[in-house]
Amino acid sequence: MVTSADGTTRLSPDEFAHRRRAEIERLRDEATRQRKLAHRRAEFWAKADIALGFPAALLAGAAGAAGAAGMASADARVPAALAALASAGFAAGAGFLRSDARRRANKRARHAWASVEARAMVALTQEHVSHEDLGDLLECRQAALAAYDGEEPQPGSS
Repeated sequence: MVTSADGTTRLSPDEFAHRRRAEIERLRDEATRQRKLAHRRAEFWAKADIALGFPAALLAGAAGAAGAAGMASADARVPAALAALASAGFAAGAGFLRSDARRRANKRARHAWASVEARAMVALTQEHVSHEDLGDLLECRQAALAAYDGEEPQPGSS
């Protein structure tokens, strides 16, 4: 730090460079953690989507077959109704949780965080890290945070 004649203290250019580098390292570490977390979440939601969607489809087919048999026989009406209720329950659960949309959002986020991580690693290989490098990384971080919201961000928007 440098103290001026009026008593104020200022950071030297080397201290600024050190702080920028430390911030980029922090962003890289955050991106690494967030990328891994988004990967685990995407895997979880993929499993949840299968766990809810497959039984719903299977039971819907069984309910349709049982319903057709139920038209012919009074004994088949109760199993047909139970299969239809179970199928509707699984379908409603899948629709309520939106597991497929959550899986896609976490995949987008995983890719966006990987981009932040890669850009930070490239910036750290440079001898001098500029304000622009840090600014670009912060914009990329904002895009990664927005990736969870649903749609792919449009190029040039932040």
